[in-house]
Amino acid sequence: MIKAGEPRRLGTPAAEARLRFETEQRNARGGPGRRLLVVDGDPAFELSSWCGSCPFLFRRLETAQQTLSLESVQEQLTGTLADPDDGGVIDAFGALLPEGDYLPLLLHVEPRLVIPGKEGDYFSDEQVTTWGIDQFWGLPEYPHTPYYRTFETRVDASAHLYEFVVPMVAPTWNARDRVAEYVELMGRGAVPTAVAVSTLDVCEPAIGEPADHYRHWGLTHFLLDGHHKLEAAATAGRPVRLLSLLALGEGLAESEDCARLPHLRTQPRSTRAAGT
Repeated sequence: MIKAGEPRRLGTPAAEARLRFETEQRNARGGPGRRLLVVDGDPAFELSSWCGSCPFLFRRLETAQQTLSLESVQEQLTGTLADPDDGGVIDAFGALLPEGDYLPLLLHVEPRLVIPGKEGDYFSDEQVTTWGIDQFWGLPEYPHTPYYRTFETRVDASAHLYEFVVPMVAPTWNARDRVAEYVELMGRGAVPTAVAVSTLDVCEPAIGEPADHYRHWGLTHFLLDGHHKLEAAATAGRPVRLLSLLALGEGLAESEDCARLPHLRTQPRSTRAAGT
C-alpha cells in the first residue's frame, strides 16, 4: 500500500448516482434477493449473498456494458498519483457514487490476469477447497468475467485476505492500440493510476461444510477507470497505482474489519497453505 486517507462522505442521492448498490426485494423462493452492483440503471454484477455463509462472489451480468472513465482527470491519472487527494480525483469519481462513507486507499498493485477455470482461478481453487462445488450445478462458482489477482495475505489463524480487481467490461473489449501505448509507457518506467469502487466481503462457511474451514476476506475493486492500464500492466509485468474508494457499509464486513485493511495491505504477500 502507498497511503490511506481518512473515511469521508462522498456521493449523490442513490437515485441520481451512476453507480449504486441494490438488493432485490425477494428471490423466487421468497427469501432476500440478490445483492447487485448497478451501473447506469442496469444490473452489472451480482455480489456475495447477504447470508455470509455462502461462498464469496462477484458475477458479471449480461447488462454490464459500461465503464465510468472521466476525461476531466485523465491527465492526473496518466501519471503516478502520489496522494489520494491529489488533483481532485476523489471528488470527481465520488460524484458518480451513491451517498455514503468511503475509505480512500492508494495501493501499489501488480495485476495478474486470471481466466475462470484456468490456473490461478480463486473460484476453482481456494473457494472449492473451503466450500466444495455448487451442489446444484456440480461446478465451482463462475464469475462470467476474466479478472485480476493482485494481493493476498494472512489476517489471522482463521482468516485470509484475497484481493481482486474486476473490470466492468471484459479485457477483450479494450482498444489494442491503447493497451500497447500503456505497455510502452510502462516499459519506460511510468506507473499510471487506475480508480475503483471497492467492497469488503467476509464470508465463512457454515459448520459441517467441507475441508478447509476459515474466513475468506474478499476485497474486490470494481474498475471505474483504468481498464487499458490494468491489462497493459498484466501483459508487461509492471505495477500500477490503484485509488480504491472502499464503500463502508456496502460489503459483508464489520466496521472494525474495514479499519484493519490499511494495516493488512502493508503486510508481505503470502499464500495460505490448506488447513493452516
